[in-house]
Amino acid sequence: MRRLVLASDNPGKLREFGALLAPLEVDVVAQGALGIAPAAEPHPTFVENALAKARHAAAASGLPALADDSGLCCVALAGAPGVRSARFGGEPSDDARNNAELLRRLCGGSDRRGHYVCVLVALRAPDDPEPVIAEARWDGVLLETPRGANGFGYDPLFLLPELGQTAAELEPAHKNRISHRGQALAQLAPRLRTAWGW
Repeated sequence: MRRLVLASDNPGKLREFGALLAPLEVDVVAQGALGIAPAAEPHPTFVENALAKARHAAAASGLPALADDSGLCCVALAGAPGVRSARFGGEPSDDARNNAELLRRLCGGSDRRGHYVCVLVALRAPDDPEPVIAEARWDGVLLETPRGANGFGYDPLFLLPELGQTAAELEPAHKNRISHRGQALAQLAPRLRTAWGW
């Protein structure tokens, strides 16, 4: 089985990527399990941060690396929280605090549209000149009160109008198929087969 280091220690992401990459027979290991500290994420765009994280994990592990930079972008907040989604409520990262800050900033606003963005970057080595990049978007509407116990992050507030459910109310397998991360990985997997022979 091939090994791939995930440039994240988020248990929710690790579960999702493990499930989504299982058909490729890839063993996804979190960087923290290898003693690798998180990379800095100073960049203003998802793709720049994902590249930085993948390079850092590949260099520190000697393994191919996969990085995901994703977040929620709200129309009424000019794209915020964006790349700051994980720390929107301050440090250290905390889902409940992030959700509270989002609700505070959206309070009283009529435009509740938002979308998740996911950018995936896979590298064979830190200096790989051909990163495999996939990007996807998942549209929804932000609720005023959370619903559901599945998922993580902003999922309890992220309503999918066509389903009448929040991302946190979806069964994990269903969410994995239709989410921003699932859509991006669906693009990434065939590219890894073509570019890397996986």
